[in-house]
Amino acid sequence: MTVLDHRHLAAPVPGWRPDATGPRTDPAPLLPDESPHRVLGTPAAEKADPELLAELYRRLVVGRRYNQQATTLTKQGRLAVYPASTGQEACQVAAALALRQDDWLFPSYRDTLAVVSRGVDPLEALTLLRGNAHTGYDPKATRTAPLCTPLATQAPHAVGLAYAAQLRGEDTVALALLGDGGTSEGDFHEALNFAAVLNAPVVFLVQNNGYAISVPLTRQSAAPTLAHKAVGYGMPGRLVDGNDAVAVHAVLTEAVERARSGGGPTLVEALTYRIEAHTNADDATRYRQDEEIAAWREHDPILLMERHLRGTGQLDDRLAQAATEEAEALAARMRAEFHTDPELDPMSLFAHVYAEPTQQLAEQAAQLTAELDAEEQAR
Repeated sequence: MTVLDHRHLAAPVPGWRPDATGPRTDPAPLLPDESPHRVLGTPAAEKADPELLAELYRRLVVGRRYNQQATTLTKQGRLAVYPASTGQEACQVAAALALRQDDWLFPSYRDTLAVVSRGVDPLEALTLLRGNAHTGYDPKATRTAPLCTPLATQAPHAVGLAYAAQLRGEDTVALALLGDGGTSEGDFHEALNFAAVLNAPVVFLVQNNGYAISVPLTRQSAAPTLAHKAVGYGMPGRLVDGNDAVAVHAVLTEAVERARSGGGPTLVEALTYRIEAHTNADDATRYRQDEEIAAWREHDPILLMERHLRGTGQLDDRLAQAATEEAEALAARMRAEFHTDPELDPMSLFAHVYAEPTQQLAEQAAQLTAELDAEEQAR
């Protein structure tokens, strides 16, 4: 029997042919980018909004200084930990600018700058990383979820909120930020599946910075790109140059508006690089070469933006100095604020964990109370 004969005899699988609401069978429309989408350095940059470019540049410069100062505070012991987004600032500031004030942002632990760009006080955004409280800002007031330390658990939360808003007839969009390591977690896959099935107004931005701590991407995913993972769930997967702030803003804005108009979720993979180590507890020299870092420094998000703005006459030394002075003023405020340790109530850690405290939490609180009393009596 030839292959042709076999195909002739094989009957169609019942129910396989999708109808208008069934699963997609052609993945091509879901992956529109043959290569990472770029704007800076291409003819498309000439059409970019000058005010948007200026705002992105200002936020990039201030954000870089914020990352540098927070990293220094960690080395001084003023912060418990700081996962810097140095080199990834374009993703951070563009993500915040793509949202409306009544949308929601669901950040991971490396997305402090996105939270700040969202309008949260820069010092309050560091409260969790200082170890003072579960979070330092009001999530409801800022429409920004607390920085999420477990990998990808914020993704299903984003889907749930977005779907709830949809059921209420609101046009709220949720944007979930993840790293490439988060795409190997079960929560990531469950979130994408629910988002697609429910047609939830949510956008997933994966900042692929090359490593999940020390594990390179090739050791954690066999997919051609992380954007390809979208196809299996029936949603568009976009690929963008994560160091091109204008391109990231354009792709995210399109995905957010698509979600807001009822088009459903989108997975965006931004190719970027973290210049610093994973955290202050990591030695990146054990798994990265200097040549690799140097190559990415030549593709730095601020360098790309400055090159375009100066080349088109949209940036002069006066404007550059203004951005630098704003950045230094923020760094000075951070140094002054973190110079002294605040008076804290250890028992406050047990508040706001659950609406109704569990028995286990009550036992932990009682144990800590006993330990504190013992310390007090020993003095």
